[in-house]
Amino acid sequence: MPFREKNGLRYFTLSSFDEFGIEHGFFTRAGGISPQPWASLNVATSVGDARENVIENRDRILKIFGKGFDSVFDTWQIHSDIVRCSESPRPVEKPHAEGDAVITSNPEVALLMVFADCVPVLFYDTKKYVIAIAHAGWQGTVKHIVCRTIEKMQAEYNSNVQDIIAGIGPSIGVDHYEIGGSTEASIMETFPGQEERIFQRRAGSLYFDMWQANALLLERYPLKSIEIAGVCTACDLDNWYSHRAENGKTGRFAAVLTTKK
Repeated sequence: MPFREKNGLRYFTLSSFDEFGIEHGFFTRAGGISPQPWASLNVATSVGDARENVIENRDRILKIFGKGFDSVFDTWQIHSDIVRCSESPRPVEKPHAEGDAVITSNPEVALLMVFADCVPVLFYDTKKYVIAIAHAGWQGTVKHIVCRTIEKMQAEYNSNVQDIIAGIGPSIGVDHYEIGGSTEASIMETFPGQEERIFQRRAGSLYFDMWQANALLLERYPLKSIEIAGVCTACDLDNWYSHRAENGKTGRFAAVLTTKK
């Protein structure tokens, strides 16, 4: 699970995906052109940054994979259970479709989703070369977005779950993710009897472990492997954007995934 550096950008990769030679990365905030409070490699216009900054930052990232910003398939993320498939990029001038997971089998298409504490979950079908990224905040987690992604890979691409590897990327860790009572009730409806694995109680407060919660969902399937990066965005603001640690005044980092030809 190393950090890599190329063209002035620093990004993190998953060991299991590296073993299969799958180009991917979770890009830190370094190496872009966005000013404060988005400094510097912000990839989302939804936070107030200028569109031209976001396009340039995305272009710098995609060039690492031999692609341009116009090779991306992405969505407008809404904390849903909606999964979108595409064999072509989203035209830059075309509005995003809503959704919280993206899938393709086209090596000319780069999947990209944006994060600042929510959990990025990557998928790769090692036999059919299908790839996917899911965006799982607490709402996406309780809506089973990772399950819906696997099911869509099966339905649309005939993937065998035993051929799929999954990886949970940098996101907020349990130490920083305090939740309230109504959220706890929603979570427990999804994970009855799993309190010891997904919750920590400290000094009268309750903390939710989204890494373990999503791992529990993934373990419902006989996947080839599941990797957890164990990298907390709120612990390391030099590298990552964190919506919670920065009180909402921050950017979004990119998770990017491409597949083999």
